[in-house]
Amino acid sequence: MTATVAALRRDFPAAEVIVTDDGSCDGTAEAAEAAGARVVRLPRRGKGQALALGERAAAPGRLLLCDADLTGDLGPLVESKADLAIAAFSEREGGGFGIVKRTARELLRLAAGRELREPLSGQRALSAAARRRCFPPAGGFGCDARMTLDALEAGLTVEEVELPLRHRATGRDLRGFLHRARQLRDVVLGFGPLGVNHRGLRLPLAGWVVGALEPRVAAVAALGMADDLYSGPERGLAGHLRTGPTTGVLKLVGIPLVGLVATRRPSGALLVGLAANALNQLDTRPGRALKAYTLAAIPLRAPLLPAVMLAPYDLREMAMLGDSGSNALGAMLGLTSVDRFTGRSRWLAIGALAGLNLLGEIRSLGELIEQSPLLGPLDRLGRQP
Repeated sequence: MTATVAALRRDFPAAEVIVTDDGSCDGTAEAAEAAGARVVRLPRRGKGQALALGERAAAPGRLLLCDADLTGDLGPLVESKADLAIAAFSEREGGGFGIVKRTARELLRLAAGRELREPLSGQRALSAAARRRCFPPAGGFGCDARMTLDALEAGLTVEEVELPLRHRATGRDLRGFLHRARQLRDVVLGFGPLGVNHRGLRLPLAGWVVGALEPRVAAVAALGMADDLYSGPERGLAGHLRTGPTTGVLKLVGIPLVGLVATRRPSGALLVGLAANALNQLDTRPGRALKAYTLAAIPLRAPLLPAVMLAPYDLREMAMLGDSGSNALGAMLGLTSVDRFTGRSRWLAIGALAGLNLLGEIRSLGELIEQSPLLGPLDRLGRQP
């Protein structure tokens, strides 16, 4: 780290060197500061999230990205006229069997019709236009390949520059293979649907997992994904109705219809629609909707597997539920309620959910939870600061 910072300050004396310390505990931050870098500290969130938060600390204009263990001259990369210039190592050092790199190449070829030699290279120079288009990047190790896709889709110029660079490569041991497994996961997710969370981080939308695990709510998950990808700035039931035909209105009609088809009861349609919207209103902070789902799912004996699988990724801001996941989980609670409640108890549940939905239109449910001395600590439990 010290040598990398010293080399960057020597080669680019007019530039500020910023090191994003992604929760290290080995003295990296202190060594970077001693070498003259400005350090941005954050809890461990992943490479893409670290780049996103570090980029906000940089001055406007061109941006140079590089790994902390790099040796070599990046001058030719900065001199490139391309909007996005990517360093291709002239010599390969260590590494695995190339599975992750080949996967990234193929995904990039399928998505943008472009083949690159080093789709995962972290050594990149971005023009101001590329920086505006590519930030915030995708989460985790999928950031580099998705950054290239974003630039190509925007019609920006992308060029690979072969350079005699060296860095510390992961070996063919257990630690190295686990690292590459995480890379593969993040690259695949990085080419899928993405959303921006409350912190401005661009994360994979993982809510489709609920529909994949629970076919009864697959249609609801699909409706939610459409809203995730194509919704406008309107928020709340009243906002959607005022705007006219929107993906929110599509959900307003489609989700109760799914409940009606599944239960063959008007009360089932109401329970599914109201529960889906209520849980969606809670999905404003990591883990909040999943905790609410779990608290309701235990007495209702609704499936817990989707929440258990998604909770670590949602709480650590590695992925987000989006409308796809929160609507599908809420719909699952509604469907389970139809089986558990009968007669008067079912209509009492409908009334309670209707009141909760109405309250959410008037006040932020999230703010009410945060202000509660009982629910506030539970809401913050396990979440990144």
